Amino acid sequence: MTVDRLIRVFAGSFILISLALGAPASPLFVSEWWLAFTAFVGLNLFQFGFTDVCPLGIVLKKLGVPVTKRA
Repeated sequence: MTVDRLIRVFAGSFILISLALGAPASPLFVSEWWLAFTAFVGLNLFQFGFTDVCPLGIVLKKLGVPVTKRA
């Protein structure tokens, strides 16, 4: 897997988990504050799309995960 794909997998997983923990109708409901975490992750993804700066990406690159080649 490449850095970009791993970032999408991590972000998607965090969003799904935080929605399950924050939606009052969910059997896993903990607190509505988890929905704020969902918004935070979404804003980070939005920002990453424009600036190409992502702390998780930096860590993955240092760990030796291959970077996607862009055209």
